[in-house]
Amino acid sequence: MAWGGNSEKREDDDDNAEEEELDEANYKTQKDAVLFAIDVSKSMAKPPPGDGGKKKGDNDSPLSAALKCAYQLMQQRIIAQPKDMMGVLLFGTQNSKFRDEDGRSGYPHCYLLQDLDIPSAEDVKALRALVEGDDEDLQEILRPSKEPVQMSNVLFCANQIFTTNAPNFGSRRLFIITDNDDPHSGDKQLRSAAAVRAKDLYDLGVVIELFPISHDDKSFGLSKFYEDIVYTDPAADQDLKDTLQTVRSGDGLTLLNSLISNINSKQTPKRSYFSGMDFDIAPGLRITVKGYQVIHRQEKKRSCYVWMEGESPQLAVGETTKLDADARIVEKSEVKKAYKFGGEYVYFNPEELKDLKNFGDKCLRVIGFKDRTLLPTWASVKKSVYIFPSEEDYVGSTRVFSALWQKMLKDNKMALAWHIPRKNANPILVAILASGAPEDGGTPYLPAGLWLYPLPFADDLRNVELPVTARCSNGLIDQMRPIVKNLQLPKGIYNPTKYPNPSLQWHYRILQAMALEEEVPESLDDPTIPKYKAIAKRVGGYIEEWADSLDGEAQGLMGSRAVKREIEDDEDEEEDRPKKRAKAAPKPKAGSQKLAGGMSNAQLKLAVENETLGKMTVAELKDVLASKGVSTAGKKAELVEKLEQWVEDNV
Repeated sequence: MAWGGNSEKREDDDDNAEEEELDEANYKTQKDAVLFAIDVSKSMAKPPPGDGGKKKGDNDSPLSAALKCAYQLMQQRIIAQPKDMMGVLLFGTQNSKFRDEDGRSGYPHCYLLQDLDIPSAEDVKALRALVEGDDEDLQEILRPSKEPVQMSNVLFCANQIFTTNAPNFGSRRLFIITDNDDPHSGDKQLRSAAAVRAKDLYDLGVVIELFPISHDDKSFGLSKFYEDIVYTDPAADQDLKDTLQTVRSGDGLTLLNSLISNINSKQTPKRSYFSGMDFDIAPGLRITVKGYQVIHRQEKKRSCYVWMEGESPQLAVGETTKLDADARIVEKSEVKKAYKFGGEYVYFNPEELKDLKNFGDKCLRVIGFKDRTLLPTWASVKKSVYIFPSEEDYVGSTRVFSALWQKMLKDNKMALAWHIPRKNANPILVAILASGAPEDGGTPYLPAGLWLYPLPFADDLRNVELPVTARCSNGLIDQMRPIVKNLQLPKGIYNPTKYPNPSLQWHYRILQAMALEEEVPESLDDPTIPKYKAIAKRVGGYIEEWADSLDGEAQGLMGSRAVKREIEDDEDEEEDRPKKRAKAAPKPKAGSQKLAGGMSNAQLKLAVENETLGKMTVAELKDVLASKGVSTAGKKAELVEKLEQWVEDNV
């Protein structure tokens, strides 16, 4: 089946994009709001002990490293996550400021440096000026107070900021960076007040993340105060030491990199691929699940066109207008869509076309179960989707989901299911696979649970004739073993989250330089480029020996193939000599395959008008279609229809 013209194709693509864009709103968009709460104390402002062997950047104090961390994160988010909010709150300062302009504040020794909002270029420049220490007035802000700050005031101030600026955000986080593990030593009343304020934040949905900093002469004790402030999942208590990593002060660059690494490790998925999906395990047994695309390729996107010819840049709004041959505007109601059946067009209205594309509501329905060993490796056609239970519609979904996962994992079974991921989407067949502990599969960055594994349809399978290639000898394989062994990644695991897309990062870096009026960088660090010096140092000798052996085997193989080719050519010459006179080949008839393949466009158009295409043989039709770059699959009637369609569209 084909559309009746290219304009109809484009119109249909526009409709599909429109439907997909409307359905995009049904996704659970989870915007993120992050508020940095940075301790401004004498110990935080104290630079590390001087060392002549240290680099210039290693003289940064913990306070300077924390501000640089906030600055770099804001630089990333202004381009990569333009809808996320970010703010900086300093506590323990001599001056106090909340939102009023006269310097007064209801929160003593709390200075709201940047309010929680979508960061602008001016905000980034102001924070950069503070980090670089260009303005003495700005440095006055970082003067520590003589009396200690009450943490209850800090947490209550953060509560007011989140409530006012980000009331409906799905993700709200408070990042506390401090080296004081016991701000209210011996004062139970202040400790209790701080715990109450932390509980209020927790009830509001704000997650408190602590980034403790320890010194050489003093380690950070989590149990002294912050154990009652930072709320964690009870099931994760045994991993508390792993989630709250203490950063040691001493080297400025090391401290900065550690802070940025720890903060980046707190990043969470921004939205689900689908939510509120009905999962029909059996007749009468239904639960609700969410779907996540854990690993997804990020690409550069153009959000809009900008008109630069005026006094100031303006966003350009695109419009599509259809014109007929007389340059008359064609209204949308005049456009008709049709399928071609048997040489005639069958017209459909928009409602009928929507019904043709409708396969039902979104669903995930189990068809049956099979052994997992029956799933071939070549069946992978798309990336898998991770599903997770949800208690939104059906209470007890988590318990049923867990039981299904454990049973499938124990019996090494997989489920075959019918899946429609969203409204107006094409249905697919998926295999539901159970994954165990991430360490067992060698993928610590992927969670354990159930995965939707898309399966190919019969039309997706092709019989590919692979070329015959020569296999290397066992000696070459043995020589390669030490090379591979010495070039293993840490623990033999590739973690894609540690390697950002270099093309995308370069794109963001250019946009950042333009927005902040900085110099355009000449190059960007690309962690995906192999470390050639380290490789040469480890296995350079092995690689040279292996290359010499490969050249020797390749020359021997090419020589043997040349001798074989000469023998085959001699045999062909002997076969070509006729022992007796052969019969003359029959003359091709008019309209033969050779003539058909060379038919001009005018001849084809004349044949369509005279309806003589049906008199041509299948071989002749295929020859014509192949010469025009059209698929030759199908029966004779389909070939005639394809050729008529091509003539109508192109002649």
